[in-house]
Amino acid sequence: MILKLFTVLACITTQVLTTSARHQEILDVVNSELQRNFNVLSVADIPVYFVGYQINDIHRTTINTSFGQIVNSSSINTRILDTDLRVGDYDFDNTHIIRGQAINFGGSSNMSLMPLENSKKAIKQSIWLATDKAYKQAIEQYQKAQANQLVKVEEEDKSFDLAPSSPQTGITELEDIEFDQLYFERMLKRLSSKFNSSPEIYSGEASLVFEKIHKYYISSEGTRLSWEENFARLFVSAYTKSDDGMTLPLFESYFAFEPSALPSEESISKDIDQMINKLAALREAPIMGTYTGPAILSGEAAGVFFHEIFGHRVEGHREKDPNSSQTFKQSVGEDIFPDFISVIFDPTLKSYEDKFLSGYYEYDDEGVKGQKVISVENGIFKSFLMSRMPIENFPESNGHGRKQPGYKAVARQSNLIVKVSSDGTKDNLTEELRKEIKKQELEFGLYFAKVQGGFTFTNRTIPNAFNVQPIEVYKVFADGRPNELVRGVDLIGTPLTVFKKIIAGNNEIETFNGICGAESGGVPVSASSPYLLIESIEIQKKRKSQAKPPILEFPYETRSAE
Repeated sequence: MILKLFTVLACITTQVLTTSARHQEILDVVNSELQRNFNVLSVADIPVYFVGYQINDIHRTTINTSFGQIVNSSSINTRILDTDLRVGDYDFDNTHIIRGQAINFGGSSNMSLMPLENSKKAIKQSIWLATDKAYKQAIEQYQKAQANQLVKVEEEDKSFDLAPSSPQTGITELEDIEFDQLYFERMLKRLSSKFNSSPEIYSGEASLVFEKIHKYYISSEGTRLSWEENFARLFVSAYTKSDDGMTLPLFESYFAFEPSALPSEESISKDIDQMINKLAALREAPIMGTYTGPAILSGEAAGVFFHEIFGHRVEGHREKDPNSSQTFKQSVGEDIFPDFISVIFDPTLKSYEDKFLSGYYEYDDEGVKGQKVISVENGIFKSFLMSRMPIENFPESNGHGRKQPGYKAVARQSNLIVKVSSDGTKDNLTEELRKEIKKQELEFGLYFAKVQGGFTFTNRTIPNAFNVQPIEVYKVFADGRPNELVRGVDLIGTPLTVFKKIIAGNNEIETFNGICGAESGGVPVSASSPYLLIESIEIQKKRKSQAKPPILEFPYETRSAE
């Protein structure tokens, strides 16, 4: 038995060394081509001063089921090269903002597909062609930026175009993760088949995405990194319609860094049973009219609320955009929240309060180590999230330059955590809500239990409003009557007004894991928060479909998976 144990360990060690050697070989090949290209282009008439290559090796498995049947089960391997090439210097280069035209922060990068095989010649050829194309585009853009400077007024923000960064080196390996595709196909079929119990459910789905990404980042500054990011997301969703045509969705999502760490089938099955019951209740629930008054946001709802109305406004590149509202540009050191609230962004955390966090990463997409950022401390604004695009008074990256493969990196959120100095419970907060309802001489307040997402506007040309989209909302009555489920609600407002109206929180943390879509594509994020009591919020009626529920009768007596 002892001999067998040592044999297994020896095999594992050999495999790790072989994998590391393969990644080191790719780093060496890419770096040699980088040096060759840089040596030539750095002495050209319009010289290159920086080149960065990021390679994403992506293996993605997707399984989709509907009402107990598989509708898609596929695996795909992709290798993507993104080239960040700059001419000029750190102070002024081809990425400089051209005022008077649409600014494409984080838009499409110089992306190209690379061969999946580790052929040195094929890798070098891909990089050679991508670099040549990027250089020609950089010259054109650089000359436009220079001309733009001559005809525009003096810039408000005179910070550099690229913040210098100290070189990072290292290879990080994760344990190889086995994935039993057949097992999860059968599991998802069983889960989605539960939606067959109700003819009034028009979509009943269970899906899983398992993604293994190996990232490489090599730059002319000397950074040479190789690391891995893996995740599994399981999603169950369904919708029904009320008699007046309103579409009523519900969902549950589950995140882990490997499939084996996802919740059990039994646990997810119980969640689906609750969804089915809530969908039936939503069909009969009254429509909520317009309302202004006090409300409680669940931890999940509060997390999304902060992500939308606060998080996007502290992404540093927006402060450099002359078209942006720059909400907090003059707010460093000032009170923006009540003094019992602090907000941090911490990509170094893999979990918080026993919940996995999908905004975890070791390095950002500019090769900078992920760093904890205290953005608000005891109500006082401290810091922006920074990529390598500096802004006035914030000259360095704090490891939040992020992007989806194929895009340019800009400052993006990671793991947002709202902290409240309170030891109260949900029941305590509900009592506080009832007191506030009576104080405002209202019949009821609202409790936002679950949201599906939201959006916000940050440009100057349109009102800086937000819209958080709840899918489960209750009336909470001042006289203690049972809560009443309502539908058709959107939570709206303007940020600075609502920030000051947060009056209490509790100690019960909930986490929302998701994908945030913005200028640099979709990136994994999380938002964790306690429950919050807000003195006054505003809601509007949700947009409603005018289509009736199905006219034809259900085609068979009871649904069942065939």
